[in-house]
Amino acid sequence: MKILVDTDILVDVALDRKPFSDNASLLLDKLEMNQADGYVAWHSLSNLYYICSSSVNDKKLREYIKDLLRFLQVAETNTKDASYALGLNVADFEDAMQMSAAISCKADFIATRNIKDFKHSPVPACLPGEIVRLIDKNI
Repeated sequence: MKILVDTDILVDVALDRKPFSDNASLLLDKLEMNQADGYVAWHSLSNLYYICSSSVNDKKLREYIKDLLRFLQVAETNTKDASYALGLNVADFEDAMQMSAAISCKADFIATRNIKDFKHSPVPACLPGEIVRLIDKNI
């Protein structure tokens, strides 16, 4: 199973945003244990850094990102994928970029808390807890 992890999941863990960080952490743990293949969009890393940099020490934040890259692959995207995202009927371009990255890495699901904005996604979006249950069923 391939999972593209949306930025909000990474931020929830980095900032320990309760109650969301509990299931987000469980999902990242499953991905780290190679119970599913984890991916992240390239732009998620810069968004994560930008959002968290006012609350987390630079060195600690860079270590967190480095740790994520031990078990999350960056979805390979290019100009064609950016153009595809522009053509999606989605209000938030960043969400469209997530969808395009998910297609690029052939993800089965997008892990996000932002389910409503992924309603028309070509790749199904699920809450982290739902994906954890799906991973547990497949083991």
